[in-house]
Amino acid sequence: MNQPNPYQDGGDYQWGPAEPPGAPEYGHRFAPAPLAPLGGPGVPLLAVGDIVVLQDSIVTPNGTLPLKGAVWNVTDMSRTEERIPTTGVVLAVVFAVFCLLGLLFLLMKERRTTGYIQVGVSSGGRHHTTLIPATGPDTLYWVMDRVNYARSLSA
Repeated sequence: MNQPNPYQDGGDYQWGPAEPPGAPEYGHRFAPAPLAPLGGPGVPLLAVGDIVVLQDSIVTPNGTLPLKGAVWNVTDMSRTEERIPTTGVVLAVVFAVFCLLGLLFLLMKERRTTGYIQVGVSSGGRHHTTLIPATGPDTLYWVMDRVNYARSLSA
């Protein structure tokens, strides 16, 4: 595919592909696979951990569940701890010798979130639960946003 540089002066430019659609690009032997139609039954709409929501079903490692009437549960099993880091204590001790302003280093805080957020889905007499690692305090809001979307699809 040989296209002119649009930033150089002169000439007419062809902005579309030089080859017909579906032709092999960049020297590949095979044409790209056709895309699935939007909204089809096999197109993933949402993924939460190892739970994938399709147009009409929910796919889990335990099998496929019907989407309509599914019950979603979220349990926050994470915790955020706040503590004074070691460097703050060391700097406070070193600078407290010179002046009392070194005590301001004790105001340094370090936040660390650990744990998991548990997402469960029940439908068609089956249940599946997955754990999503909490990387920060905002992970719960991200998971709740996705689960609320899945609840709206299940209604």
